[in-house]
Amino acid sequence: MNYPKFFDQVEHIVLKDDLGTFLGSFDEIDISYLDIVKVSGHSCATVGGAYMMALKGLKALYGEELPQRGQIKVELKGTLEDNTGVVAQVLSNITGATDNTGFLGVQGKYNRRGLLFYGASIDANVRFTRLDTGKSVDVYYMPGKVANPKEILQSAIAPNATEENKKTFPERWQNMVKSLFENIDKIIEIK
Repeated sequence: MNYPKFFDQVEHIVLKDDLGTFLGSFDEIDISYLDIVKVSGHSCATVGGAYMMALKGLKALYGEELPQRGQIKVELKGTLEDNTGVVAQVLSNITGATDNTGFLGVQGKYNRRGLLFYGASIDANVRFTRLDTGKSVDVYYMPGKVANPKEILQSAIAPNATEENKKTFPERWQNMVKSLFENIDKIIEIK
């Protein structure tokens, strides 16, 4: 499979998963950016941003402990009408949290439903909350500090887009995503 090599340089997210342990699948799950790109079907500022919010947010929430997949409430400021579904899909794959479509659990344990919420009354893009302690962190994603994804997209799809811009778009697009990862501390803020 051919893909941008910077995918391999992105830090992985490792979580403990009690459901995986119970079912004999795994005790810990190691999720790479490439894994998320495969599930999403593409790499962009939104998919990358959701991954970065999870990476930084879960570190802030759990410190040195491994995050507990399936034990994290995820609140999204955005709604399904404003492309937040893409962010929700990424965060659901990482945290296990779902709205009403995920795993129902076994005898009251391992439930993944009712942990993902859209249109939350928060200032941040995302709030992660530990179910065991109630501690939460707010995560802000500000890609505009580094790149302008809409401008790059328009350069390839606008009626006056040149053939050169159309041809170079995929590489320029992924270079933009790479620049976001390289500047993660500038574009992700935790409160």
